Amino acid sequence: MIDIKNIINRVKGREPRPLDIKKEYAVVLPLINIEGNWQLIYEVRSNSLKRQPGEISFPGGKVEEGEGYKEAAVRETMEELNIDKEKINIIGELDYLVTRDNTIIYSFLATIENIDVNSISPNLDEVDHIFTVPVDFFIENPPKLYYVDLDPVISDDFPYNLIPNGKNYKWRIGKHSVYFYKYKDYIIWGYTARITKHFIDIIKGS
Repeated sequence: MIDIKNIINRVKGREPRPLDIKKEYAVVLPLINIEGNWQLIYEVRSNSLKRQPGEISFPGGKVEEGEGYKEAAVRETMEELNIDKEKINIIGELDYLVTRDNTIIYSFLATIENIDVNSISPNLDEVDHIFTVPVDFFIENPPKLYYVDLDPVISDDFPYNLIPNGKNYKWRIGKHSVYFYKYKDYIIWGYTARITKHFIDIIKGS
């Protein structure tokens, strides 16, 4: 017999979390002051990486077991940019992103202090090179927005006989928004552009 006290103890005070999350990542949006102009640092991922080679991203990576999100973001930034922890000043956490493939990306805004941007030598195993973009550029140049239709693909062994209308069941069809920024010869797009836009919306009060 179910004990209601046991149910209450397990649910009361529990912190809710998104369902079916398979992976968790954490990134840092690194702000650096260059001659009085605040700019965001971006990485161009190494072409030798198996995942998203040559694409543009923020410093960050997978959250390890038993590790906090901020801790993971700082650790990955230290490893990828080859900078000391003391140079990373976390300002605060932005909204987290739940992706269509059941991944969460946690984002933290930070200032990079007491180091010249030209002195940053990233880890070449992971980062081909870095570049910076003035925050003013994003404020003055909103991203282009495109959409990708998300249609369900149902396997042949799906038990249609167990659901109303069987094979004629009307599945929801979604749209995935994809943002693009073009800065000089760089294309910032996808989740990196979405997180960038979210940050810009916050500081614009949108």
